[in-house]
Parts: sequence; C-alpha cells; structure tokens
Amino acid sequence: MSRDQRLADNHALIAAQKHALNHGLPLAVLFVLQKVPAQRAREQYQFMIDGLYEIEQSLKKNNIPFIALVGNPLERLKGAFHHLKPAAVYVDFNPFAGTQYLARELAVQWPIIEVDTHNSVPAWLVSDKQEVGARTLRPKIHRLLSDFFVEPDALVVHPHTWPSRAVMPLKDVCAIFAETLAAIPQNHIKLTWESGELAAQRALRDFIEHRFKGYAINRNNPTIDGLSNLSPYFHFGQLSTLRVLLVAHDALQNDATLQEDYDRLLEEMIVRKELSDNFCYYNPQYATLMGAPEWAQKTLQKHADDPREFIYSKDQFEQAQTHDEAWNAAQRELRKTGKMHGYMRMYWAKKVLEWSSSPQDALETLVYLNDFYSIDGGDPNGYVGILWSIAGLHDRPWGERAVYGTIRSMVYSGLKRKFDVTAYIQRFAK
Repeated sequence: MSRDQRLADNHALIAAQKHALNHGLPLAVLFVLQKVPAQRAREQYQFMIDGLYEIEQSLKKNNIPFIALVGNPLERLKGAFHHLKPAAVYVDFNPFAGTQYLARELAVQWPIIEVDTHNSVPAWLVSDKQEVGARTLRPKIHRLLSDFFVEPDALVVHPHTWPSRAVMPLKDVCAIFAETLAAIPQNHIKLTWESGELAAQRALRDFIEHRFKGYAINRNNPTIDGLSNLSPYFHFGQLSTLRVLLVAHDALQNDATLQEDYDRLLEEMIVRKELSDNFCYYNPQYATLMGAPEWAQKTLQKHADDPREFIYSKDQFEQAQTHDEAWNAAQRELRKTGKMHGYMRMYWAKKVLEWSSSPQDALETLVYLNDFYSIDGGDPNGYVGILWSIAGLHDRPWGERAVYGTIRSMVYSGLKRKFDVTAYIQRFAK
C-alpha cells in the first residue's frame, strides 16, 4: 500500500483479499517508511503518517495486520518476501520510474500483480503511449469510463488470521523512524486539512454540499473558495476519484442544473489528472526539460540568452521578494496554506521562467517550491503543470516573444481581466 492509502474503493486491496479468500490464505498490508527526498517537508510526511494510523486501526477491525517497515523499499520488501513466501503480492500503480523499477525487480522472484486503483481507467489500458494532450486522451477515457464506472466491492472481515503475532505496531515503528523524521526540514505550514480516510470522506461531502454547484465558474476565481480542496486526499490516496465521481453523479441525478459543474469536474479530476499519469508513465523525463516536446525545447534554447528585465534567485522567489505583488501573493498563499489556486499556479510558474537566468534554473526553482511547500508535492500533476507552464507540454506554439519564444505567456493585465487581483493580493498580503 504505497500510493493509495485507504480501505474504501481500493481495487488493489480488494483484489488481494479476493485472491486470499479463494485460496484460504491470510492477508497482510505492507508499507515501507523510507527517507524522503531532499525536497520534501516534514509536514508532508507527518500528514501521511497520521493517515496510516487510521489505516492500521481500520485494517485491524477487518482482521488484517498492517506491517510497517523502515528503510530501502527494495531491500526491505525482498527481505519480507523471502521470509513470508507470499502466494501473491498486489501492488498499487504509480507511474514514476522508481516505483516501476521496484515492481519489475520484485517480479523477478515473486508473483507481482499491479493494480491501478488511482485512476478511473487503468493507465496502460486507456493508452499505450504518451498522449499529445487532453484532446487525444479525452475520447479514449470517455470510451472506456462506463466499463469502470461501477460501485467497487467492499472489504470484508478476513476469516483467515495472520499466523504471526509479532507484528510491530505502527507507533513503535515510527519511534524507530523518529530520528529520520526529525532530520527532515520543516516548511512550517499550518495545514487546514485533517489527514485520513474519514477526513477525506468528510471533505468530499463538504465539497458536494457547498461548492459543487457553481464549480464550473467559481473554480477559476482565486478570490473565492470555489475549489474542491480534495487534492491532498487524492495525492496520498486517502480518497478515490472514482468515489468523487460516483457521489457527484448521484447529485446530478437529483439536480440537472449541475450538469456543467459535473462535466468540468470530470474534465479536471479525471481527464487532466489522468493525463498527468499518462505522461509520467510513458516519459521517464517527467521532471526535466528533456520531457518537453521538441518544438518547445528548441524555442527555449533559441531564446535562452535573451535579456531578462528581472532576474531573481531561488531564495528571492522562495521569500516572495519580487516586484510583482500578484506573484508574491501566490507564493505566500503556497507557503501559508500548502496549496496555490490553480489559475495562479500558471501565472506563478510562467513568471519564474521569465525572471530566471535560464529555463533550467526556472525548472529547478519551481520543482523545489512545489515539492517542498505544496501538501501534494511530488505528484504527477505538479510536474506536468510545471512543464505545461514553462515548456509547452500538452500545449501548442503561440506567438513568439522574448524569453518565452513560442511558449504561451501570461501577463499581469490578464489577471485583472479574469478576477479582482487586488482582492487576491490583499488576501495574502505580507
């Protein structure tokens, strides 16, 4: 249980239990606590651990032990499998190269079954290649969605008890891990999200009851609370996007005026999100400029030496010390709340390209700020959003201009046409 940390609507866990039931076998869930990358914050890791405590208790009620290990995932899992000799190992899908390598290495010796319970349609089934953009992936998802748009089976109390009673409680494992956790830098964000599967379900109800109606329009206005606010739960797998779609569809059946809101939710939460998984799955250069389309790489190279009106260091960006108060407000929003409004994220990223000495410097700054401060940092959506903003991913060439080349640009006056930018700046004033 690496990417999808929940019991409800977890196709990987359900498939594992069905296998165990069919063969009269006990079932356990394994999780490896590992040292996080340098660009993660302690608060992100703690949010995940808090959710895992709930997972442990919920599994216990279903007679399934939660086995937490500490260390290198490949080494620890190989050791565990050598000792336990599992009849089958079900893993949840992750498009990142490191996780795919892990699954391949384990599959050399053990029966590994990969289940995509993160996407509405399994990534390898919806497409067998990197898609050009949403316009090419969208019809493929819509063509298959009805086959998967069904109520998932529920976990049952497992009748076969785990033979070993020597399963260390998570709190004891975390005590061993405490020194490593304490060494991880803090971002000092006071998160407003409560972690865990139950909290995710409450957040879903709150969205459906209070912000779903009008979502299609309100989601583009950074001055109001018009977003779903569910991305942390998607990132840690505490909530299934399929569940959100099922609940939203039920709401639509009772109120036909929600059709536009439902369509927009499906586009953002399913098509766009799964486009990000598609890219990261089929392009291992998802966190580098080499992952950008060829035309974008060429135009950025052509304009790499263009004079910049402003050049800021990574520290100046991090401290929101630019001349642009709208940009500074967006950075403060990220540092204060652990998230940034989607519309402002585009402006935020594009301006980092415009005010950095090189596209490579811009990419490194953006990946650091996103992964360290955003509660859902290190997500396919983050890397794809950055490459879309500064390197033309899933976009097309636009009119040529300095620094950007033919990459789509954004200007301050455009913000003023979209919403009350002054109110946004005041909301996140220094």
